[in-house]
Amino acid sequence: MDSRPIGVFDSGVGGLTVARAIMDQLPSESITYIGDTAHTPYGPLPLAKVREYALDIMDALVAHGVKMLVIACNTATAAVLAEAQERYDGELGIPVLGVIDPAVRRAVSATTSGRIGVIGTQATINSRAYPAAFEKYPEAYEAYPDLEITSVACPAFVQLVEHGITAGPHVQRVASGYFGPLLEAEVDTLVLGCTHYPLLQGAIGYVMGEHVTLVSSADETARDVYRQLAEHDMFSHQTEPVREFYATGDPGSFGPLARRFIGPDVGYARSTKELDQ
Repeated sequence: MDSRPIGVFDSGVGGLTVARAIMDQLPSESITYIGDTAHTPYGPLPLAKVREYALDIMDALVAHGVKMLVIACNTATAAVLAEAQERYDGELGIPVLGVIDPAVRRAVSATTSGRIGVIGTQATINSRAYPAAFEKYPEAYEAYPDLEITSVACPAFVQLVEHGITAGPHVQRVASGYFGPLLEAEVDTLVLGCTHYPLLQGAIGYVMGEHVTLVSSADETARDVYRQLAEHDMFSHQTEPVREFYATGDPGSFGPLARRFIGPDVGYARSTKELDQ
């Protein structure tokens, strides 16, 4: 039994969708979550700055004693996944997972037309991490030689979620303003390429139409966590796992918003200054 926690982090509350999926699929596992609210949103930042913030947080989680790292942020995954895997897994034996490959894998299996949409932050879209990830699945191109990926940046979505605005006419208007290229491309599958976006999926699904399959990386990433734990024989069997939630910014504002999206399991959030006190 390995009772060490799984370390999960995001720029804010969006990564809680991944934490929630891990808790649901692996209820005996402890989790330490960090929301980098002092620097959110990551989307408009240069990838070099995102890399700096992400590595600082992962260093803190490793020092805290986690057994695995989950980068529950598409922008950070695009910026730092390969380096983090070499730094923590290659050197320390701590597996590192991102959220892009799991979502791409699910989208490849879900599409029936080969027309797939991706929405994300400006940094994620600019990084072209998703088109690169789709190239890892040649079977998709064999099935759909004209496989078409339509990528659209939706920079306002993260701020809407961080302010607790997740439904209603305003969200629908913002979504409609972004989704023209996706509707024109007639995508049948849409990857929610930011862990904040599942919290908007009611509005997103309404604007895109019920014939479009929405793909969130949260459940698929949790399945990858399960596989990693199984392959490394790292399961915990705790009857009372510990779930801790930290914010690099004001925990007083982070906690209530986090509880709204993940439930009472959040308890109360603390500052990262208390991480190892």
